Amino acid sequence: MTELPDTPTNETDRWTMLRDLAVLQVKLIVDGLRDLILVPASLIAGIISLTSGSDGKPGPQFYHLLGLGKQTEQWIDLFGAYRNAPPDLERLEPFPDARMDDIVSRIETFVIDEHARGGMTAQAKERFDKALDVMQRKL
Repeated sequence: MTELPDTPTNETDRWTMLRDLAVLQVKLIVDGLRDLILVPASLIAGIISLTSGSDGKPGPQFYHLLGLGKQTEQWIDLFGAYRNAPPDLERLEPFPDARMDDIVSRIETFVIDEHARGGMTAQAKERFDKALDVMQRKL
């Protein structure tokens, strides 16, 4: 019987990558299911918060749900396997607008400026506030 030569291989690296690939697939499924649940849950929590508050302030339900969502995001750690990437891997630069919140902030600034000038958004906000006040009084 002949023995195989003792040659170095990248077997550990391959197995680590295969494991990371399989774990990512499971995490993507879990993350997708969480998002599927959060879409209607956030709408319901938002409506409950808007209608259950008092003195023009919303209830805490929506932000409680956001806190839970943030915890599940950290627990899932979708891209955690990136820590196993080779050290010589070229690291990608962040998106030009590093976060979605930055884009939302720019849009919000535009809408607030438009509101301050008394444009269409001021009228829409006034109508929306009246509708929410009516809903709060009825509930």
